[in-house]
Amino acid sequence: MAKVPPPTKNSTDNYFDFGFKKVTADEKTEKVASVFERVASRYDVMNDVMSLGLHRLWKSRFVESLPLRENGVYLDMAGGTGDIAQSIYKRLKSFGIHVNLTVSDINPAMIGIGQKRYPHLNWLLANAEALPLAENSVDVYTIAFGLRNVTYREKALEEAFRVLKPGGKFACLEFSQVQAPFQKLYDIYSFCMIPKMGEWIAHDKESYQYLSESIRTFLTRDKLLGLMKQTGFERARYETYTGGIVALHTGYKF
Repeated sequence: MAKVPPPTKNSTDNYFDFGFKKVTADEKTEKVASVFERVASRYDVMNDVMSLGLHRLWKSRFVESLPLRENGVYLDMAGGTGDIAQSIYKRLKSFGIHVNLTVSDINPAMIGIGQKRYPHLNWLLANAEALPLAENSVDVYTIAFGLRNVTYREKALEEAFRVLKPGGKFACLEFSQVQAPFQKLYDIYSFCMIPKMGEWIAHDKESYQYLSESIRTFLTRDKLLGLMKQTGFERARYETYTGGIVALHTGYKF
């Protein structure tokens, strides 16, 4: 596994959201790493419980939206324990398509679990803000439920654009803003039930409190779309699932 590059330096005058708290860039990177270190062993179980199984539907639609490219290079960034990469692998295999598929994450604990579960996949320990990959080397770049945890999101998008080949596709699945009239009910569920589930199942209420808060402080759908266009992505668009709980943003490098 490649060595993780250090986080980009930042002025101490600048602060970033860690849930509802404001922290420095280095503090955010360290705190996010600590969250996923603690929840790694129960991460997939909690995803099923928290979403009532809906995350499987969202991820399935996400995977089905990806292009089928024979001998293509696929990078699943912030891939965690590899569930999405495995779904991509199975779908491509069902079409008889051979690719180079790599799962990348900044957290060794998540990768460690994934490597044991899916040893046939390629694994890369790397920071989304500074990928150890060549320019114009990736056909499809995916990131699901990971961009909001990145400290410098603009840098992560720039890196995605840099490593993509001309014609390459960027796809980001992320939690979004719930539409009325479900917003109040969703807030109650997020801030009351999810931390409780984290306490009961993962024995970590604090980490799941952060995860709920991080959804609220993440970019709006339109702001993320604007940032993608600013980075250089073309044909950029988004669609929402389940009343706006999640959104799929896509774009191309031409």
